[in-house]
Amino acid sequence: GYITPEEFNLFAKQAQLELFEEYFYNYKNALNLQNKRLSNSGYADIPKQLAEVIDLFTKREDNLTYSSNAFTLPDDWYTINTVFYNTNTEVERVNQNKITQLVASHLTAPTTTYPAYYLTGATDSTPTPTSPGNSMIVYPDTITTDVDVLYVRYPSDPKWTYTTVSGSPVFNQSAADYQDFELPLSDQVELTLKILQYAGMNIREIQVTELAAREEAVNNQQET
Repeated sequence: GYITPEEFNLFAKQAQLELFEEYFYNYKNALNLQNKRLSNSGYADIPKQLAEVIDLFTKREDNLTYSSNAFTLPDDWYTINTVFYNTNTEVERVNQNKITQLVASHLTAPTTTYPAYYLTGATDSTPTPTSPGNSMIVYPDTITTDVDVLYVRYPSDPKWTYTTVSGSPVFNQSAADYQDFELPLSDQVELTLKILQYAGMNIREIQVTELAAREEAVNNQQET
């Protein structure tokens, strides 16, 4: 079978995203084992290793854009670590129901010393705590500038770039839009196997899909 460069890029993007999201589940599980004193230290400190990988995708965006009573979050945000006001004042995250209660109380209303925020959609006039979007509303509403965010970003979409030679695509790493994978080298094997599974399903080669699935299972078992 044959897959096009465009199809490969789609498979590569999905495979990288799957592994990226697994870091957070694996980190949680590793912390649970550590809390039960079932993990080791030093080179066998799995939570530390996973945290180091996640840190590679941690980014700070200063002076978020303010428009229509909300601050716009970066397009590539995956999860928010901390929101800051005026450089180093931490903004507490709350849900909309709690914000309503806080603002209504003279004792607990957010202030510039103890601000608060909740996530909302860019065009959602009545957001809910279970319907986050790509912006956030900060209280008190006098805050319209100097809001920064420390967040974990999505990895950049990989792109296999090429030039056409005699009707066939030939890899061209010097292309301006070339983008390599951003995952650690230690994930190369699993990344390759996931791409093979997608490719096998696409060209309907069940043997390729089954082989990749078996190898992935063996690789996962060796890592546990």
